[in-house]
Amino acid sequence: MEQNTKKLLTKGLLQSEDLCQYILETSVYPREPEPLKELSATMATAPDAGQLMAMLLKLVNAKKTIEVGVFTGYSLLLTALTIPEDGKIMAIDVNRETFEIGLPIIKKAGVAEKIDFIESEALPVLDQLLQNPDNEGSFDFAFVDADKINYWNYHERLMKLIKVGGVVVYDNTLWAGTVVMPDRLVPEFMKPGKKSTIELNKLLAADPRVQLSHASIGDGITICMRLY
Repeated sequence: MEQNTKKLLTKGLLQSEDLCQYILETSVYPREPEPLKELSATMATAPDAGQLMAMLLKLVNAKKTIEVGVFTGYSLLLTALTIPEDGKIMAIDVNRETFEIGLPIIKKAGVAEKIDFIESEALPVLDQLLQNPDNEGSFDFAFVDADKINYWNYHERLMKLIKVGGVVVYDNTLWAGTVVMPDRLVPEFMKPGKKSTIELNKLLAADPRVQLSHASIGDGITICMRLY
């Protein structure tokens, strides 16, 4: 991977190293729970984006959530630590092995019982949920950090599963800043994600079902509150 690409992925869009560290050391790390610090060494949701996500979970009083894409479980653990004791998370990922990297930390934090991990492609699981009308509008919150090509497909289903007033958060919606880069400057392996992300951002901006905030935090997150 080229050095410039590494910098983009590790620092997010805030390209001043000193300013990035200031935000993290002043406002994020002092409040980051110890179990999350243990997981943050692996590729994961940016901790400053995670802090915002925790606030959103509290603001919507989230109790029942969906996570599409788990990896080692940083955002999953964050959600489990934030929702109430009787809260539940449906976590979907095609790879259980990466989930199990973070599982000992999740268990040590005492929140594993809140998580229902499903090893599967996400679309069949979401479609199966929608076969039962009782599931429509029954979730409070969703976090999506998975295959970019399917983000809009996830969105269409989540707009039925999330309650009115509930929130869906999409990660990596600025794709390391490549959404505004000429193709010749974009590493080859990032080009498909760039194309999918640009298409998604246009579709979300035009979706009347959501109140939207596109935040330049981490690698870009888009927050969608369902309006109807």
